[in-house]
Amino acid sequence: MNITTNLVLACIDGSVLSEAVCDYAAWIAQRVDAPLKLLHTIDHHPETAALSDLSGNIGLDSQDHLLEEITNVEQQRSKLRLKQGKLLLQAAKERVIQAGIADPITNQRHGSLVESLIELEDSIRVLVIGVRGKVHENQPDQIGAKLESIIRSLHKPVLVVNDTFKAPQRIMIAYDGSKAAEKAVDMVAASPLYKGLTCHLVYVSKDNTAIESLLEAAASKLTKAGGIEVITKILPGKPDQALCEYQDKHAIDLTVMGAFSHARIHDLLLGSFTAKMLMHTQKPLLLLR
Repeated sequence: MNITTNLVLACIDGSVLSEAVCDYAAWIAQRVDAPLKLLHTIDHHPETAALSDLSGNIGLDSQDHLLEEITNVEQQRSKLRLKQGKLLLQAAKERVIQAGIADPITNQRHGSLVESLIELEDSIRVLVIGVRGKVHENQPDQIGAKLESIIRSLHKPVLVVNDTFKAPQRIMIAYDGSKAAEKAVDMVAASPLYKGLTCHLVYVSKDNTAIESLLEAAASKLTKAGGIEVITKILPGKPDQALCEYQDKHAIDLTVMGAFSHARIHDLLLGSFTAKMLMHTQKPLLLLR
């Protein structure tokens, strides 16, 4: 019987980032000794209704024949999608096995990716997904159309991958004293994933006095956990710009931060900090809700 709880879940769709998704998922699964599941979803978009309207333009006598042809085409498309998905899952399975995963689980599901992930949420330890899928893979100025909905819908850690795999040596926690930031500190302190790594605890603000004691307490918690080298830094400037510049300067391999902490109307009016980080960072983001 397949293990179905506490999973590292990797979402693949055949995009250029799918291989990196597999690699990061395999890295996490090995470090935390968790089962790895590879997920591919087939989101069907029926076109019969739209095309059936065209049949009225060429006469009623032709409508039945046209609808029959449309149905046949849709059935063929479904079969091809199934076959393609199985091939993608097989290739992904072989890749993670080569990375050291002994018994990866594969799963192909029909329907919306967001709905599938909500149904699977209780079994997920961490979700790994590309910053953009097949549709937007040639648009580096875009993030995946479903990514925000996925991050907002799940209450599990989501690792968003945006480049080829590199085993992290240096991580950064984007710290602001919020509940999400404290959750990030607690998670890094407790998880075997981060043992042996260097953790940069970085806060961006004009007012340093209010945060210093919180930053010191967070750093102390990480140090006491053992196995983590801690570096603290307070930076001026706009948070997204300052953090991305710090990433580049200090060769940060992965950033941990809270996601979409403001109300949606606030995000629409002022722009989401999470969305800005997803757009501008060149390194993976581990997002916590």
